[in-house]
Amino acid sequence: MSFALGVAAFAIALVLSVAWHECGHMWAAQATGMKVRRFFVGFGPTLWSARRGDTEYGFKALPLGGFCDIAGMTPYDELTPSEQPRAMYKQKPWKRLVVLFAGPLQNFILGFVLIIVLAVGWGLPNLKPEPTPAVVASTFCVAPQLNEKGENAVPCAGAGPAAAAGLRAGDKIVSANGKPVTTAAELSPLLAEATGPVQLGVERGGQLLSLTVTPTPVTITGPGPNGTTTTQNRQMVGLKYPAPPAPVKHNVLSAIPASVAFTGQMFEATWDALLSLPTKIGALWTAVTGGERSPDTPISVWGASVIGGDAVERGVWELFLGLLISINFFLGLFNLVPLLPLDGGHMAVVLYEKIRDTVRRRFGKTAAGPVDYMKLMPVTYAAVAVMGAFMVLTLTADIINPIQLF
Repeated sequence: MSFALGVAAFAIALVLSVAWHECGHMWAAQATGMKVRRFFVGFGPTLWSARRGDTEYGFKALPLGGFCDIAGMTPYDELTPSEQPRAMYKQKPWKRLVVLFAGPLQNFILGFVLIIVLAVGWGLPNLKPEPTPAVVASTFCVAPQLNEKGENAVPCAGAGPAAAAGLRAGDKIVSANGKPVTTAAELSPLLAEATGPVQLGVERGGQLLSLTVTPTPVTITGPGPNGTTTTQNRQMVGLKYPAPPAPVKHNVLSAIPASVAFTGQMFEATWDALLSLPTKIGALWTAVTGGERSPDTPISVWGASVIGGDAVERGVWELFLGLLISINFFLGLFNLVPLLPLDGGHMAVVLYEKIRDTVRRRFGKTAAGPVDYMKLMPVTYAAVAVMGAFMVLTLTADIINPIQLF
């Protein structure tokens, strides 16, 4: 039940994030004298609506986001005589840019507020952690059955394979079966997928040792979605690496500067993720066609909601909040991409008109008319097709081969 409630809660949070984005457009349009005809949360048949001033507010049956209908967003919009002077495309460029940027800005503001909540409630993680070194922190015995955290699910006694091989706390592992390693991320798969003894190169006290460890097979069992149980078989040696630094909690006052710095890191990380999207298509296709799902591949709204549900089911609310923060920053930056029908595409049109008319005036010519959006439709259709195909691919991957964080 908690999983289903978590999925629903995260889906609602996403809808509210989109509605908050549209609120930015609406408030900016109203503040700059434009007419907002309608503001609705959801799509499809209207469930409820009420008119206040020039604007009709309401809710629709399909909670898939929301929309803000501004009169005259393009010259092709049908206008009443009273709407003509307030049409968006007739307004000064700065006003149009303010209205268009206000939507993404709302997502950045919401993301910043949620970062403060995260800082005070759970602490801020390090978005650029140093890789965990392949250093032995401790050793432990290995039971044949483990839980989803990698902890022994049944009692065990004696030394584990790592201790039996002679590994000690502080040892630095530099190779496995002749393959150089420097981090835990490089070493762990070599041990987990081993089919026999593994020859380790170990630095201890300035000396290079050669130790042989024999991994033992284990079964890892944990809860899955909707009350199901997941099972994974692998090899383990009973080795712990140094723990990463814990998230730093803040009080309300210290949370402000810390959240500002963290926001800068979020912008950088989100921008890098946005630029890397084309390179993830291959990994998504591999996941859809039966290969392993990489945990750093993009996720759909459904996939994010499922992870949110898992987080609620396990009480990991900081993950729920962190995922919502990431999505708001992504939603804001993605909408600034200069492609129609995104906000950034409309902003690019406004800037083009401004630069074009400035150049024309320099040569003694009058300002030209609005950009002909019909000439941009082929590019718009292509952008919509690519974005739609990418969304279908991520959704399919999330249904067939979802990311497992627990």
